[in-house]
Amino acid sequence: MTTIQDTVSRVRNLVKGVKEDAFLTDRFLYSLVLKYAKLLIKRQDNENKIMRFQSLFEKLPCVELIEVDKIEACCGGIKSNCTIKRTKDKLPTVLEGAYGPLFRTITSIDGSIQVFKTYPSTYTNMANLPSYKYNKNKYYWYLGGYLYFPNIAWEAVSVEGLWDESIALYICDGDPCKPRQLDDTHIPEYLFAEIEQMVIKDLLTTIQIPVDNNDDNQNPLRT
Repeated sequence: MTTIQDTVSRVRNLVKGVKEDAFLTDRFLYSLVLKYAKLLIKRQDNENKIMRFQSLFEKLPCVELIEVDKIEACCGGIKSNCTIKRTKDKLPTVLEGAYGPLFRTITSIDGSIQVFKTYPSTYTNMANLPSYKYNKNKYYWYLGGYLYFPNIAWEAVSVEGLWDESIALYICDGDPCKPRQLDDTHIPEYLFAEIEQMVIKDLLTTIQIPVDNNDDNQNPLRT
């Protein structure tokens, strides 16, 4: 998988920029890459393609849960007894797809029971139906950076997501001191050509980089 450092280097070489130039910091270039990557990832999710690439997703193997009240979980309308659990801490930022946050799987710790996506209002309506007592599925919804789970007795869950930031602080074998630029981009390789074209077009428009006839010894960002 391509690292952030590799991605920035590729874009930098394309625009013939130099590292010392204030206009082309690594942070700025990568922000442009992410801007268009997120756009294309949403498009790919809409075409049901992203979930096929398991290598893009990283797993948080043990996310602790705590019990919260129904009001916090936006399920105050549930009439029957209902215990709501929530992830104890906010999750790392997750990339958005066409239909919401890109979670590939959410399961019990051992992976034997899958939890299905829903919404507070949908679950409230479903839980109030007489036939719901026959429904054995487990459900979750995502709200304000947390995952909520109705009627689950587990102490923790496993979460596989397409994260927008390093998850090293959230996993036991992660390296919190690892430089951010060495993290993987989690961008499908086949999208890079299109992303790079968009980034170059953006740069040519905003900072008017000369397209050709540049002196090899002159920084093309300066006139």
